[in-house]
Amino acid sequence: MAIEILMPALSPTMEEGTLAKWHVKTGDTVESGDVIAEIETDKATMEVEAVDEGTVGKILVEEGTEGVKVNAVIAMLLEEGEDESALEDAGKDSGESDKKAEAKPEDKAEAKSDAKSGKSSGGSGSRKLEDVPSDTKAPPAPSKDGERIKASPLARRIAAEKGLDLKSIEGSGPYGRIVKRDVESARPSAAAAEAPSAAPVDAEDPLKAYGISRDRYEIEKADNITKISAKRLSESFRDIPHFPLNVDCRIDALLDFRKRVNAAAEKDGDKVSVNDILIKASGLALKKVPAANSSWIEGGLIARHKHADVSVAVAIEGGLITPIVKDADRKGLVEISREMKDLAARAREKKLKPEEFQGGTFSLSNLGMFGIDSFASIINPPQGMILSVGAGEQRPVVKDGALAIATVMTVTLTCDHRVVDGATGAKWLQAFKTYVEDPMTMLM
Repeated sequence: MAIEILMPALSPTMEEGTLAKWHVKTGDTVESGDVIAEIETDKATMEVEAVDEGTVGKILVEEGTEGVKVNAVIAMLLEEGEDESALEDAGKDSGESDKKAEAKPEDKAEAKSDAKSGKSSGGSGSRKLEDVPSDTKAPPAPSKDGERIKASPLARRIAAEKGLDLKSIEGSGPYGRIVKRDVESARPSAAAAEAPSAAPVDAEDPLKAYGISRDRYEIEKADNITKISAKRLSESFRDIPHFPLNVDCRIDALLDFRKRVNAAAEKDGDKVSVNDILIKASGLALKKVPAANSSWIEGGLIARHKHADVSVAVAIEGGLITPIVKDADRKGLVEISREMKDLAARAREKKLKPEEFQGGTFSLSNLGMFGIDSFASIINPPQGMILSVGAGEQRPVVKDGALAIATVMTVTLTCDHRVVDGATGAKWLQAFKTYVEDPMTMLM
């Protein structure tokens, strides 16, 4: 029987991706571990290795295809001794493939829920959920443009109870199937707003509805990084109860400290930046104020992190990515410098591994090199804080009762109030400021 090659989930949050490139073609022989394709996710382009061995019988998703759902069949692999007759079912309606595909956890949970509410499977575990009888019948599956909408019985019943139109709901189950979580998170008002009353979009002139002359703009299609970043940052800014804390740090001692460090480091070809020192200071402050090193987990849980893993914002083409310096509190400045140079270079080439940009406990964003005095960043969930660093500049200050000149840097700490309250955030800033203004204490 031909083996299905599925669209892999290359990160815990990945729902879809772009099949950027195939490294094989029909008729090629592959072995387990061979690189067969490149998948572009929201943050990086990663290579996909074959799990099984055989001959590529059919490619179902062409390279360059966007929005390919996780677990969708993208190719078929023939086992030894098989010919093209084994591919007869490839490419048929996804509903037929559901009979062979293993149910996802969500579907299994729905089946269990249906059983409790009076449904019976009749014995065979291979029956589709649509075939399972129910005391409370789900409404018949609607169609969209003549094509049947795929939805589980439980999803259809909940949609009917909530007055939702399944045509307006995007499914997250196998092959785009609408499952329980999709209808539970949908809002009746939002669904109604998406009904035919919405103004039609002119495909050739999408800004026509805004009254903008065509010769005054250009339309550029957003890539995966931009689209996913826009979605997540919108959710973060809307859903997280955030607040900012500001403090000015005098960095003359830090700049002098950096000169002395680099005088020794440059002998080996290394050069420590101000940002490298701030990464170290952030890690140490997280260990000194562990309550600030926390994340909110949906469901009413708080994660208290044991490690100080600092995510550092790096600008790349089309958006932003946050590679992680793990255990920043334990590493030396030269080690942090080398690691950041490597991470930033591979980030711009979109060659980072998922574990290198996912899972940090705290974020740092520095726009000082662009001359920005101060700013506030959007929290990178599920992290509880992000530090925004402005430019260091000479300002008048009062020192020992007299007016003096000092190099001052303004930093803004944005906190998730669910896990970091004002007092905790202030304690963290005090610790951070101490390390910055007296950097020798970082070596103690």
